[in-house]
Amino acid sequence: MLSTNHSPEVTEKTAAELGLLPEEYAKIKNILGRVPTFTELSIYSVMWSEHCSYKNSIKYLKKLPRTGKALLVEAGEENAGLVDIGDGWACAFKIESHNHPSAVEPFQGAATGIGGIHRDIFTMGARPVASLNSLRFGNLDNKKTQHLLKGVVKGISHYGNCFGVPTVAGEVYFDDCYQVNPLVNAMSVGIVRVGETISATSMGVGNPIYIVGAATGKDGIHGATFASEDLGEDAEDKIPSVQVGDPFTEKLLLEATLEVIKTGAVVGMQDMGAAGITCSTNEMSAKGEHGMKIWLDKVPTRQKNMQPFEILLSESQERMLIIVEKGKEKQVEQVFEKWDLNCAIIGEVTEGNLVQYFMDNELVAEVPADTLVLGGGAPVYERSFKKPAYHSKRDEFNINSIPVPHDLKTVAKELVENPNIASKRFIYKQYDSMVGINNASTNRPSDAAVIRLKGSKKGLVVTVDCNSRYVYADAYQGAAIAVSEAARNITCTGGKPLAITNCLNFGNPYDEEVYWNFVHALQGMGDACIEFDTPVTGGNVSFYNQSPNRAVNPTPTIGMLGLIDDVDKIMTLDFKNEGDLIYLIGECKNDISSSEYLFHHHKVQLSPAPHFNLKEESKIQKTVAQLIEKGLLQSAHDLSEGGMFIGILESAMINNFGFEITTCSTLRKDACLFGEGQSRVIVSISQNHKEELEEFLKVSAIPFRHTGIVKGKDLIVDNENFGSITEFKSIYDTAIERYFI
Repeated sequence: MLSTNHSPEVTEKTAAELGLLPEEYAKIKNILGRVPTFTELSIYSVMWSEHCSYKNSIKYLKKLPRTGKALLVEAGEENAGLVDIGDGWACAFKIESHNHPSAVEPFQGAATGIGGIHRDIFTMGARPVASLNSLRFGNLDNKKTQHLLKGVVKGISHYGNCFGVPTVAGEVYFDDCYQVNPLVNAMSVGIVRVGETISATSMGVGNPIYIVGAATGKDGIHGATFASEDLGEDAEDKIPSVQVGDPFTEKLLLEATLEVIKTGAVVGMQDMGAAGITCSTNEMSAKGEHGMKIWLDKVPTRQKNMQPFEILLSESQERMLIIVEKGKEKQVEQVFEKWDLNCAIIGEVTEGNLVQYFMDNELVAEVPADTLVLGGGAPVYERSFKKPAYHSKRDEFNINSIPVPHDLKTVAKELVENPNIASKRFIYKQYDSMVGINNASTNRPSDAAVIRLKGSKKGLVVTVDCNSRYVYADAYQGAAIAVSEAARNITCTGGKPLAITNCLNFGNPYDEEVYWNFVHALQGMGDACIEFDTPVTGGNVSFYNQSPNRAVNPTPTIGMLGLIDDVDKIMTLDFKNEGDLIYLIGECKNDISSSEYLFHHHKVQLSPAPHFNLKEESKIQKTVAQLIEKGLLQSAHDLSEGGMFIGILESAMINNFGFEITTCSTLRKDACLFGEGQSRVIVSISQNHKEELEEFLKVSAIPFRHTGIVKGKDLIVDNENFGSITEFKSIYDTAIERYFI
């Protein structure tokens, strides 16, 4: 009989306080055939939260391309995507957000985001080999932004460095829209032998259920609910919803997990992230079409007298739920004893679909697992949306109303000092990028990071990308550009794009304009993925990234995986020799829309997305890949923020070369130098390849322009000396650091 000894009275008001809508509370009563206990209501509140159920997004997520010949599991089937990379190996990878926790407690918020995403990888049986991140903050002049940046970076470096996985790549942007609500997106990449993965499922009636790893405390209770609401003035009061991480325990858990899988005793396994024991027990039960009996009093806890709902909803880190084949308990227990980790039987697999939770031999909650999960009984909503009103102001933009500055040399220095363009050295030097010695791009700078696969010539090529200003200007085009730039980075590194994971950061889905951007961003993302044959393997939706004043810019971050057949043939972005010729592949346009130059120098807040054509982009990338394969290029670097001048400068600074370039006489000079039109790559070649390169590009019908030459130590633009490479490099390297002196 269901006990209410541990449960306060439940009303519709109680449900509302837990984030449930009136119709959802009514649905719960209908499912159970009675009024739920407080513990049961808490279970539904976290499982039906946006963070766990994707109730406002799943309709459109299902429209993304989610199948491909290299995919070993379809999106959403497991904790992370799984891609066949040949030679009997697979790559597991995924990106997720930890935005709200990082806003109120940046160190632990970011640290536990790193821990959680790595657990998603090794719970499948894969060993993490690389970490990436995508970070967004407010104005860097603001002291709060500086506090958040330092805390987040320290949290990422502390957890990642101690855990022993290199941070190989990332991106950092600054914009006023992220002032209250920063974005912290973390990506993990791991490798595993094909056929040696473990599924997040339960089966086998009578099989014991173990909780392993750290003890359970009161940190992170209702963390999933916290992630599914706007950040208000009371955000600091939500610090108890932030988890506390321990990278050393996670390292032990990683090794123990990979070892216990080899025993053959493990039936299923899932990490405890959002919603803790609640999520793992119900999702595994629903997937395996079995029930469970769970004895909460047998869960190792850090605090005495924890209530059932506290144990169930705790998001204490470094914990896993494991289903073990009955009779093989000793094998499992010996492994975790060796690694000095908790390993306690807390339940057993049962017939049917009911998950029953007991406390001191009293039944405190009884819920049908399939009614709680995505794809089962969790609510699915179709929200209304409308075209953003600000589009009318955007469409008023006229490039002819923007004067061309007389002093473009000063503008160039302004851009180099811009935190969105300047070196992120202050940040990445805090990360260990070399641990594991598989990072093949540490001393070979390229557009994407390359991870060497031991025992093979192959390498994984990984990147994260999104320019949210483009997405704000045009959600469809901006999201398609995000996918395309990620693919362009991998192509320019000599790799072949394979698949993506995404982290979809948006505001409140009940805001019709926010939802319009969400819907159209997914359409653009999907079309670009189809074009590049890079299916979506999974990811994360993060709504409610919104302060009382406004939502963040729509930020669909793309994490892309590619493969290079020979890591010794990485194409780098740096100019190699004086006298090498500089070419622009792709067409320069009379376009400064949504550029850093327009936004920061001319203070124009709204303009269309920069020029972009998906078919044109695909053709350019195929051509660049062929040029790399033919061995014609000395360097390749895609053009993005800051346009052609910044792209050439980035290639020149690495080896301290100067250059002489000319702008296109038929275009505005500022557009040629600083415009951010897409589908363009800067390459350098030796002079003896000039005729062969030009002939190949003409036959391929690819627009190109001989832009200049690598020469000396000064930066010469149309015969005007902009300054020395040493001067520009000093500005570029120290711009962000100077905020923290």
